[in-house]
Amino acid sequence: MERRVTSAGTWTVYIVRCANGALYTGITKDLKGRIKAHNQGKGAKYTASFGPVELAWKRRGKDKSAALKLEAAIKRLSRGEKDELIAGGRRT
Repeated sequence: MERRVTSAGTWTVYIVRCANGALYTGITKDLKGRIKAHNQGKGAKYTASFGPVELAWKRRGKDKSAALKLEAAIKRLSRGEKDELIAGGRRT
C-alpha cells in the first residue's frame, strides 16, 4: 500500500507584514487558516491591532521542534536581516 505524503499538518514558520509595515513571525500547522485568523483579529494581539497582514515569507519545518527553533532564530534577527531573509538574500 502506497502512503501519500501531504503538506497538511506539517509545521510552517512564517513572517507576515502588518498594515503598519511591522513584521510578525510565527509557526502553524495550517498557514492559510492562520493568515485568515490574523486578518479576522483572532491570530495574535499584535496582528489584531495592526492588521490586515500579508504573507511575506514561509518555510516548512521538519517537525515542531525545528519550527520553534527557526522561529526563535528569526525573532533574534534585526529588521534589516529579516528584510534580507524575505528578499531571499539571507539563509537561516
